[in-house]
Amino acid sequence: MTRTPTLGTSPLDADYRRLIEAFPLVSIQDDAHLDEAVAVIHRLLDKGPLSSGEEAYLGALTDLVETYEDAHIVIPDIGGARLLRHLMDANDLTQADLAPLFGAPSIVADVLTGKRWMTLAHSQRLSKRFKLPADAFVEPPVASDTTSGDSDAFDS
Repeated sequence: MTRTPTLGTSPLDADYRRLIEAFPLVSIQDDAHLDEAVAVIHRLLDKGPLSSGEEAYLGALTDLVETYEDAHIVIPDIGGARLLRHLMDANDLTQADLAPLFGAPSIVADVLTGKRWMTLAHSQRLSKRFKLPADAFVEPPVASDTTSGDSDAFDS
């Protein structure tokens, strides 16, 4: 027979109950509720070593946050220059701030205006700087125009 785990009377269970009383584990209802949940998560993560009750609570709360975000927050599929522009804006950076990663301010300008592609080395440096995967800086594919050029090279 399988036994369902229940909360006992250990001090660790007291931590779990205290957290539930302060911020109940219920489905996230809106962005304000999400902000509160994220603040609780940050407080727990900043606290240092957690008791098993706190870890259990944190796991459940992060699951609730993930469920809400998956259903309500759309992350646009951007990459390359658009992502770089967004990161520059979000971090109050100028082209001159990124010049060391590209070699020269003019290269940053050319990448941002689409005159030049970002190289693998640029992507790797940006990856380290912004702590994102290098492939995030690869330009999303653009649909090719098959009605122009020498497409008849493949015709038989």
